[in-house]
Amino acid sequence: MRYKAFLFDLNGTMIDDMDYHIKAWYRILNELGAGISLERTKEECYGKNHELLERIFPGRFSFEEKNNMSVEKEKQYQREFAPHLKLLDGLPELLERYHQSGIKMAIGSAAITFNIDFVLDGLNIRHYFDALVSADNVDKSKPHPETFMKCPAALNVPAAECLVFEDAPKGVDAAMAAVMDCAVLTTTHRKDEFNQLNIISFQKDYVGFYL
Repeated sequence: MRYKAFLFDLNGTMIDDMDYHIKAWYRILNELGAGISLERTKEECYGKNHELLERIFPGRFSFEEKNNMSVEKEKQYQREFAPHLKLLDGLPELLERYHQSGIKMAIGSAAITFNIDFVLDGLNIRHYFDALVSADNVDKSKPHPETFMKCPAALNVPAAECLVFEDAPKGVDAAMAAVMDCAVLTTTHRKDEFNQLNIISFQKDYVGFYL
């Protein structure tokens, strides 16, 4: 097979949770006086939490304040999403099948480690992943390629032999800048919202996904 490693985004790609993130941010941002619509909130839900806060409130909050708001937002999200925590259909089988086949796997996410731990430990799937790259491990988040560039380095696999699983156009931009192919999950965005050339497939979940 062409690919020696699979790199997974987390939110919206492994679990269908982006609505919970968007609604948590919507409440917090408007409590802070943003006067922002739900649709605009969705458009801003990319990159690090600190970056999102800085885009909406440039220069308003200190690093420590942004840290505190970031953790509080994730606690809200986790409380609301916990009863619904599960992998997308077909993903448990895919992880087991390719793990047994010797494919290396990593998570490359703009989520903080606190959220990645929530998923991996909540679903007992940490053993499938040989590397984790979170918002805490990069200087520049997606659409910058740093997240996906760090994954193959940690796996000791050439970037060209990695396949990225993503759900967002900016995530695909990051993979494209890292010179990697993508498979796209249409949990958060429609197919017509993507125009990148490195997408090998679109799917609503992982049922029947084979390479």
